[in-house]
Parts: sequence; C-alpha cells; structure tokens
Amino acid sequence: MSTTTVHTEHGQVRVQQPTLTSHAREYLQRVRGGDIGSLPAILGLVVLCLFFGIVRPAFFTAGNFANLFTQGAAVTLIAMGLIFVLLLGEIDLSAGYASGVCASVLAVLLADYGWSWWGAVLAALAAGTLIGLTIGLLVAKVGIPSFVVTLAAFLAFQGVVLWLLEEGTNVSVQNEVIKAINNDRWVPPGIGWLLVGIAVGGYAVVQYLRRRSRAARGLVTDPLTVLAARVGGLALITGIAVYVLNMERSRNPLVVSLKGMPIVVPIIGVLLIVLSFVLSRTAYGRHIYAVGGNKEAARRAGINVDRIRISVFVIGSTMAAVGGIVAASRAASVDPRTGGSNVLLYAVGAAVIGGTSLFGGKGRVLDAVLGGALIAVIDNGMGLMGYSSGTKYVVTGLVLLGAATVDALSRRRAAARGLA
Repeated sequence: MSTTTVHTEHGQVRVQQPTLTSHAREYLQRVRGGDIGSLPAILGLVVLCLFFGIVRPAFFTAGNFANLFTQGAAVTLIAMGLIFVLLLGEIDLSAGYASGVCASVLAVLLADYGWSWWGAVLAALAAGTLIGLTIGLLVAKVGIPSFVVTLAAFLAFQGVVLWLLEEGTNVSVQNEVIKAINNDRWVPPGIGWLLVGIAVGGYAVVQYLRRRSRAARGLVTDPLTVLAARVGGLALITGIAVYVLNMERSRNPLVVSLKGMPIVVPIIGVLLIVLSFVLSRTAYGRHIYAVGGNKEAARRAGINVDRIRISVFVIGSTMAAVGGIVAASRAASVDPRTGGSNVLLYAVGAAVIGGTSLFGGKGRVLDAVLGGALIAVIDNGMGLMGYSSGTKYVVTGLVLLGAATVDALSRRRAAARGLA
C-alpha cells in the first residue's frame, strides 16, 4: 500500500492507496470469498473459442465472426432488459413472446398499412412499454407473483401473435432500413475505427475522472496501472474485433463487397453504455440494487418500491421489443415462431451465465452481453461441428445449470464469510 496526502476542506488527510500487487491480492481474496462476477463467463468464452477454433478452423474466419454478432444480437438485447427484472429477484417468462408481439406489430404496420419505418418502430416500442407496464402493475399493485403473471402472458402472447398474423401468415419485412439493422448492411470500415476510438477514448476519460473524483474526496482509488490495463484491454479487444470485421468476407468481392461490422453492433454498444450508466451512476440504479438486496429495508429508507418494480418490467419488455425488431430484421420476416422456441430460455440463460444472480441484488448489463456471446459461440461452434439441435440444447442447459450452481455456491460462501 502507498500513502498519499489529500487536501480537503477539513485539512490534510493521509490515505493509503493500493499498489498493483495489493490490488491483485484483494481481487483474489474477493474471488475466494465468492465474489466471482463474470469470471466464469469470460473463462468459458476463451476456452470454447479456442476449442472450436482448433477443431473447426472455419470458426475463426471473418465471415463466421460477423455471423456470431448477428446470430446472438436479438437474444442479447432481450437479456439486457431481463437484467433489470432479475436484479429484483423477479422473473419475466413472457419476454420471448413479447418480442414476437412487438415484431408482429412492426411487420403488420409496414406490410399491411404502409407505415414509415420509424412510425412502425415507435409503435413496436410502445407496445413493449405497454406490455411491461401492465405486467408491472399486476405484480406490484395487485400482488400477483411475477412467475404467474408472466407465465399467463407467455401463453396469451402466443395467441396475440396468431391474431396479428391472421392465424399463422408469414409477413415479409421489405423495408430497407429495418433490414439493414441486422441483415445485409454494414458499417463502413473507417466509421468502425472511428467508433472504436470514441469508445476507448470515452472510457479512458470516464475512468480518469472517476479516479480523480474519488481521490479528491479522500477515497481509495485504483492504481494507474490498473486503469491503463483496463483501457488497453478494451482497446485491444475492440481493435481486434473491428480489424477482423473489416476483412473482406465476400466470395466474389468484384460483384459485392462485405466489409465492416454489422449495424446491430454499435446499437448494442450504445444501449450497453446507456443502461450501464443508468444502473451504476444514477439514484434510480442504486434504488434497483437496494430493492433487490432487501426490499423491506429499501422501503424503510424511503424508496418507492412499487414504482421500482413496475419500472423494471417496463424496461424489460421495451428491450424485448428492441430484440423483436432486430429478430425481424435478421429474418426479413415475422411468423408465429418469432420470439418463441428457445428465445426466452436463451435470454434468461444469457443473463445468468454472464454473472447475474437469480436471487436478486447482483448483476450488470454487461453480463447479458457476455452470456449472449457465450450462448452464440456454443450454438455456432456446435453447428459447425455438425451436432443436432437436441445436443445444442443439452449443452446449453448444462452450461446454464453450471452457472446457477456457481451463483448459489458463491452466495453461500459469501454468506459464510459474512459478506452477504
């Protein structure tokens, strides 16, 4: 530990600041104590990518890398909304078919009523918000358990999708703007590098300002080497990703060129930044963690618990609508299966596998991205190896069970050490 002198309005204060060694030692102690966060998901991603890359070299091609992003985008976006619900220890079983309802609203308004793309998108988002508001009111004001409400919605929304699609009609999405989101359009390579520069530079500035603010208040700060490692790691990961995505992926580049990141990637990035800011830097976000940690204590502290409970379902269903729009873009159509099948299971699995606790009070929006990436890697890699859908479901289920087991054991370990 090093000692620094901080000048405050009450005079000089000597604060012990951690060195790189002490910071690493403290992190290992937290891991041993049960605070493992997203570490299992990150290790799982590394191991699985290496395994699939060795067994099937096609896994590491630029075309397959781009496909991973478009393949997992819808599930990741739905999972990002579910994070807010899970943080309260609640569950939303309707998120998959809610995304299907919103995608159906979008497709029908575009195809049958000739709406503009932005009007149809706003209507789909409004439908998601209304769904979340209804579920939230039933849970918070009427007192029906979220499991029961969302299970009923899960069943009912399947019928709503059939109504909207006239008992099973496949509705094509021909609007070029919607199709560009997650289908056949790419961010130009130069713009991709610009976005990386903005993201890394912005992250560096935020980290520096946060460190300076904590130091000015006499609080313990992370060593500069740790901050540099974080910024450097982000720059390395995003730089490699953009470099690979900017490679030519077309088999006949003279006819059509495929370069650049899918448009859905910066959309996910912006939503990740915004939602992470809401959770970690606002009073509303702190209230969500407080309610998820101890609802009665939060109520006694003056937090409007019902309002928080309603709002997380609104956010969850609105993000489900975003996921539905992205799914409609990728398929260029909407049918009764949109939002069904494994969408909900994969979305919940992504959140939990990424490190969000099913017991509430612990999780980040980034967990949904990490978990979504892990599920996409499993699905994609096993597909390249020729395994059936049944095998994919079994493996994904085992990974989810493993993540839930790790969460339960880490909580038990933390409780035994008096940390939870």
